[in-house]
Amino acid sequence: MNESVVEPTDSQPKPILSEDWQAVLIGSVLLLICFGTIAFVAPDADGELVSPLKSYLSKPGSWEANPLNGLTKPLAILGPLVLLGVVFAAGLGVVREKVNQFLPAFVIVFLLGAFAYILAGQSVIKYYGLSYALWALLTGMIISNTVGTPSFLKPAVRTELYMKVGLVLLGAEILLGNLISLGLPGIFISWVVTPIVLISTYWFGQKVLKISSKSLNMVVSADMSVCGVSAAIATAGACKAKKEELSLAIGISLTFTVIMMVVLPPLTQALGMSQVLAGAWIGGTIDATGAVGAAGALIGEDALKVATTVKMIQNILIGVIAFGVACYWVAFVERGEGETKPDAGEIWRRFPKFVLGFIAASIIFSALREFSPEGKAMVEGMISGSSKNLRGWCFCLAFVSIGLDTNFRELGQYLQGGKPLLLYICGQTLNLILTLFMAWLMFFVVFPEAASALQH
Repeated sequence: MNESVVEPTDSQPKPILSEDWQAVLIGSVLLLICFGTIAFVAPDADGELVSPLKSYLSKPGSWEANPLNGLTKPLAILGPLVLLGVVFAAGLGVVREKVNQFLPAFVIVFLLGAFAYILAGQSVIKYYGLSYALWALLTGMIISNTVGTPSFLKPAVRTELYMKVGLVLLGAEILLGNLISLGLPGIFISWVVTPIVLISTYWFGQKVLKISSKSLNMVVSADMSVCGVSAAIATAGACKAKKEELSLAIGISLTFTVIMMVVLPPLTQALGMSQVLAGAWIGGTIDATGAVGAAGALIGEDALKVATTVKMIQNILIGVIAFGVACYWVAFVERGEGETKPDAGEIWRRFPKFVLGFIAASIIFSALREFSPEGKAMVEGMISGSSKNLRGWCFCLAFVSIGLDTNFRELGQYLQGGKPLLLYICGQTLNLILTLFMAWLMFFVVFPEAASALQH
């Protein structure tokens, strides 16, 4: 899982960059394209900057009875296919991988992703929060567990590369200024509760449930406590988790994300929670950022703002958690399993390098946003007009790839009598309790003025 590369063959030389550095390279190029196209755009009548790519880098829209109604802008689907295909192919070509095998396969994988987006756009399905991620995963799994994943598709089945590039793009959306808007309450909710839940859940899995695979235990714990799939990918690389373990953790996470997104909003209203408290609770517990926004919006504008900001602050922990897990795995787990004591450099070799791209993007675009009103307009125009949609497509391609790479027979050995599922349920229960307590403590005991300031 860590820095995986394609094995060289007689006709294919070894790639000159690891997969993590490939992700940083490809993600950086995409961000440069997105930012460069808006750098010379004049403001519209409202003073906003609209990316010229916005009309060409979109996804299928909503529909009720006829799926074709979601394809009102075919060029908006063709645009991401062409841009991502060209940039990914160029990035792989630079590191000496076979582009001629990748491109045809990529087109098919992309169309499967578009199919998932179309399903997710149906009005009833959209109402119940069954996101594109779920349909992309199911689409790939149905193929892999029935007819089998065709061999010609394998060059484009690159779960980690797509997800890592998507995370580099996500870095541009994680604006450090969000820390200021919630201040210390948001930091305590996101940065104190999360490590406690992660460590407690891992300990519970090892000491109480006695899960034999430490890497599976860690990936499920990180997936549940930090921010879902993104944290699972980063942590899996740090602890050398098997792809089947990652698939299982992601599958559990997606299932409970849908459940919590539907259940928590009416529960908070039934309990009479304020929007600030409800938003903080949702932001700190629901795994996926998109699901957090959807759940917060069901409650109100204040809840939406608090929930998404708490989740964004929590997302910053991806790199910290990955580094911490890499240090722990090298110093204790592998050493305890009888392996030769690794040197300090092993921590760096194990560390998911794509996280550096994520952090760099966050710092650079946060600085641009704070530098001047023009810089803020440019970054916001870039995110809303192009990079956010490209990030969504990268994640969608990753979910399709997970499905195409997942075999239920191989997953069976990791279920271990339902222990991973029980681990998630127990860990999430602890997460719900501690996050609610911390949100109440911070906003209504220690910093009540912060709660007042966030309410309209």
